[in-house]
Amino acid sequence: MDKKWMGLADLIAYGSEKKIIQNLVDAGCSPETIDCCISCLNNGKKEELLQRLENHRKGLLRKVHESEKQIDCLDYLVYQIDRCHQQQTKGESEHEKN
Repeated sequence: MDKKWMGLADLIAYGSEKKIIQNLVDAGCSPETIDCCISCLNNGKKEELLQRLENHRKGLLRKVHESEKQIDCLDYLVYQIDRCHQQQTKGESEHEKN
């Protein structure tokens, strides 16, 4: 086992496994992912740990993009409703003038 890798908690300025776990919780990792990451950390499996973290990051980014698309859909709907309302209001104003 690589002794330098075993000191990863210290190297990344967390200082303890508990702080690393809290960071993983804050990042939205599932208990299973957290367990796997800690196991990788404790067993010197750097590549596997980094791959798991990258996979979680990609999942979060996918959710962000899905949410952005949903926001765009809502924005378009609001735009269409406002446009329709403005046309109706304009039509009523012109009708009242005649």
